[in-house]
Amino acid sequence: MVYVIRKEHFNAAHRLFNPAWSEEKNHEVFGLCANNNWHGHNFELIVTVKGLPDPDTGFVFDLKTLGDLIKREIIDKVDHKNLNLDVDFMEGKLASCEVLIMEFWKILAPQIQNYSKTATLHKLHLIETNKNSVEYYGE
Repeated sequence: MVYVIRKEHFNAAHRLFNPAWSEEKNHEVFGLCANNNWHGHNFELIVTVKGLPDPDTGFVFDLKTLGDLIKREIIDKVDHKNLNLDVDFMEGKLASCEVLIMEFWKILAPQIQNYSKTATLHKLHLIETNKNSVEYYGE
């Protein structure tokens, strides 16, 4: 099995806030991340696709195609946006990195399978800060 990796980045704002809770409880649980005026990050999204190299191209998945796919399906929808207000697939969801990465998976996994009969999405890694990141394997 060969794993190919593509890294993209985007900038976005969000607020961690559960509307079922009081302002006090939100600030108690989420701290500064519950700021009423939002806060932002310079995110990095690392996409790993696995498969065997195609005998005609030597590629598991064309990385240019993968980059274009990630840009069209994810980056263009979240870059310089407010994740709570501007991103349709986050509507009604908590804007945590854990929820965001699962939504990214729902979008990318079927798109990758549409392009390749042998390659599949293996892992997403979303880096929010130098100290905080999440990984998701579709499980």
